[in-house]
Amino acid sequence: MVHYLYFGATIPSFKFVSDFAHVTMSIFNQKYKQPVLKKNQPDDTYKFQPLPAPTGEYPYRLDLTKIQQVPDVSKLAFHMLGDTGSIRNPDFQKLVVAEMIKQYQKTEDTGFEPQFLYHLGDVVYNFGEASQYKRQFFDPYERYPGPIFAIPGNHDSDVNPDSRVRYSSLDAFRRVFCDTHPQTVPFSGNAARKSLVQPNVFWTLVTPVANIIGLYCNVPKFGVITPDQRKWFMEELRHADSERPGKAIILCMHHAPYSADVNHGSSLNMIRFLDGVFEQVGIRPDVVFSGHVHNYQRFSKKFHDGKVVPFVVAGGGGYDELHPVANTSDSRFTPNNALFNHVKLENYCDTKHGFLKILIEKTVTGVTITGEFYTLPHEKHVGPEMKADLADRFVIKTGG
Repeated sequence: MVHYLYFGATIPSFKFVSDFAHVTMSIFNQKYKQPVLKKNQPDDTYKFQPLPAPTGEYPYRLDLTKIQQVPDVSKLAFHMLGDTGSIRNPDFQKLVVAEMIKQYQKTEDTGFEPQFLYHLGDVVYNFGEASQYKRQFFDPYERYPGPIFAIPGNHDSDVNPDSRVRYSSLDAFRRVFCDTHPQTVPFSGNAARKSLVQPNVFWTLVTPVANIIGLYCNVPKFGVITPDQRKWFMEELRHADSERPGKAIILCMHHAPYSADVNHGSSLNMIRFLDGVFEQVGIRPDVVFSGHVHNYQRFSKKFHDGKVVPFVVAGGGGYDELHPVANTSDSRFTPNNALFNHVKLENYCDTKHGFLKILIEKTVTGVTITGEFYTLPHEKHVGPEMKADLADRFVIKTGG
């Protein structure tokens, strides 16, 4: 039960242009409808950074009810996005935050008012420096009412070799999101938002209706998962599966396994990693969310047993540069890879920033997950009458 709204390229029709020329132009501007690989990518695995020590106890789970009150244990709603920071222009991020605040403040009392934000990584650019958090995170989210959970992106994890202040990978991220107790962050500009107590840079958010597993993919462009994290991930999948059908399994990771964009393309590293784990444990999540690519894309992957899992990219959260979906005529990309079999691009938006609202509800047989993607007008300044548009909606029914 999925609702489709297609963002395809529109081809202008000109007077006096022949039908043949118009058809040729349409073919030239056709967008890919499946994942692609970007050819001739350099190997940047040398950028890998050692993982920091965890701040909490194994198996790195955080119970949402320990952070805030959950009004209805049968329902949950929250926001989700990635790639929000910007070293040049924060205007788009501010627009996105303003619209999420409006949703948070609605008082229909349906049980589906958002309760928190889950950030898919790249909170700050370009090198995860503490000096960037005030301008790129604390100031823009000053009025967002709820907690903000996060997994690190590649930019949060990288280290600036020219920095005058020596620091290690994820020092600032851990101070903001993985503290041992809530307190004022020294480099926040004395912001009211306190540090969070996530137990590790990879971790599970435990809620009454879903286990939200967050992976850490490190710095390289196509991601790297360490053996220790792989072992932990398999254990978390088994644990989460034991709580089905009453809880959904949601997987979050920064690097997008599947993408059709011109900047990154798909990550064979992440596809092989996930396929290998799913095959070994015999368990798959109900949906996979990622960022890294600065746009919105929703793929569906049909596995050999007939189960379909959505893979959703939501990396258009505020960074001013968006990543277009590639044209089929662009020779820099190819869709030809066996790992793309049975994977289809169902919907995308590569021209506007936006955010997801995720709604989860327990049913008699399992859980229903509804995803709503909202877009913002692509102007730096919009009037108070402007509002976010619902651009895509998908529904996942589990257990029944």
